Amino acid sequence: MSNPARQAAETSISQVVIAGATGFLGTALVTELERNGMTVRRLRRHSAGDARDIVWHPERDELDLAALEDVDAIVNLAGEPIAQRWTSEKKTAIRDSRIQATSLLSKTICRLQRRPRLFLSGSAIGIYGDRGDEELDEDSSPGRGFLAKTAIAWEGSAEAATSASTRVLALRTGVVLNPEGGALARMLLPYKLGLGGRIGSGKQWMSWIGREDWVRAVLFLLRSSTLRGPVNLVAPGPVPNAGFTKTLARVLGRPTLGVVPAFLVDLLFGEMGRETLLGSQRIHPRRLMEAGFQFAHPTLESALRAELS
Repeated sequence: MSNPARQAAETSISQVVIAGATGFLGTALVTELERNGMTVRRLRRHSAGDARDIVWHPERDELDLAALEDVDAIVNLAGEPIAQRWTSEKKTAIRDSRIQATSLLSKTICRLQRRPRLFLSGSAIGIYGDRGDEELDEDSSPGRGFLAKTAIAWEGSAEAATSASTRVLALRTGVVLNPEGGALARMLLPYKLGLGGRIGSGKQWMSWIGREDWVRAVLFLLRSSTLRGPVNLVAPGPVPNAGFTKTLARVLGRPTLGVVPAFLVDLLFGEMGRETLLGSQRIHPRRLMEAGFQFAHPTLESALRAELS
């Protein structure tokens, strides 16, 4: 039987503010939170006519303090997409969109009379850098590279909101699988045409999670009573890129005839390709599993079949 005090703590979140609520992850999260009886208020740069929306402008450091009073939790998913060639301007936009938004939220939280109990702020497994076959968890050191440096600063901006009243969790998200967006959406057409194949050597590890489990994990964290700090949002079964390729082809019932050479990735995508497509991260969701979270789809094949059904 569960501890009544803990059970009460796990069911006390009723009003959640979300930054990035209209994105690939945010839309799915909003649906699930509302399905679970929570009131969701969206941070938007332009009002959409919903009285619950909160207008903000991170680039101008503007956010109505009063609008965040009496909120139970804030989930920050704001950030410029990274999946295109990184020019110097693009890298600045990626970094600034994350740091400015997170810093503004942290600063605002610290000024509230009644602070939220939880601040769940986005991060990424890019913080670990390219680590080959090394097995990584939340206690592993940060790596090198643009994404690692960005994630370190990103998490530091969120950590500034930590207090006796507010617990901060960094959502270190891996490759999220769903046909509506992200990496899987870009893969589907070539794979359906029979042109899918490994990238580079295919030995680089991919740490992934189905969007359904990502949403369930965030809901689990919102209901948690003690967790704080970084949490790896990845499934417990990372796979090499070659294994991912074979599994996706099998699920789609298509051959895998293509190979994307490393030199071509470098030529087409530059630094972005080297870090995200050729980089290797073998990551375990240790803290999530120790807290008792159970994945609906812990294996790649089951996750792909569920997300593509």
